[in-house]
Amino acid sequence: MASEAQLLQTQTPTPVSPEQVQARADALSAAYEGVSGYALLQSMIKHELKGRIALVSSFGAESAVLLHMVAKVDPSTPVIFLNTGKLFGETLRYRDKLIDQLGLTDVRSIKPDPEDEARLDPDGTLWSRDTEACCDFRKVEPMNRALEGFDAWITGRKRFQAASRAAIPLIEPTTTQLKINPLALWGEDDLAQYVAAHDLPPHPLIEDGYLSIGCMPCTDRVAPGQDPRSGRWAGQDKTECGIHTPDTFIDGGGI
Repeated sequence: MASEAQLLQTQTPTPVSPEQVQARADALSAAYEGVSGYALLQSMIKHELKGRIALVSSFGAESAVLLHMVAKVDPSTPVIFLNTGKLFGETLRYRDKLIDQLGLTDVRSIKPDPEDEARLDPDGTLWSRDTEACCDFRKVEPMNRALEGFDAWITGRKRFQAASRAAIPLIEPTTTQLKINPLALWGEDDLAQYVAAHDLPPHPLIEDGYLSIGCMPCTDRVAPGQDPRSGRWAGQDKTECGIHTPDTFIDGGGI
């Protein structure tokens, strides 16, 4: 597995404006209208954004599908995995299993800054008092640093997962980068059929009722009939950690 130091080897970004990013997103959306899944990934990784795109993966409940597709396109595609220090042990073991099975060769494991952790959460209980602050230094800031130098990143978000994701596009602009959401239009049946067709191993916590898997203290089982992300920050008015909040990332790459 690649170390965080490898992230510094990424080409220095060229500053761009939000208008330039929007224009690039519009052009790609028009050129690839109706294209999703593997076909969209192949075009983005091999042609449009070659050498300037990374996959961000939690190695969570539905991650195997997208990881398998990316490995088929190019197993050396950078995969950024955020180890918050609060993950389930099952997730870490699942990560290792998928890396080996899929032949991924550039998985970059990133962590919160040790100084931030010592200053902000010395006893490891910040999640119980302020989930926004905990997510910010454990997730948003490390991911922001990891994505510097890339023009785009691939996410596994899907419209069916939650109301907050019901309208996400296949190609999405942020302030400085593109987000590619190749599975945005996929449903649960599509995922299940792909997993079965390629004999992909499920995350071990799925059978125990965990349908969206993040940090252990903030992830609960999902009740029947609820949307898959209802177990994340259950009982709080919070649906995203901040990584997918508009304008979160301010130090990204050029187009």
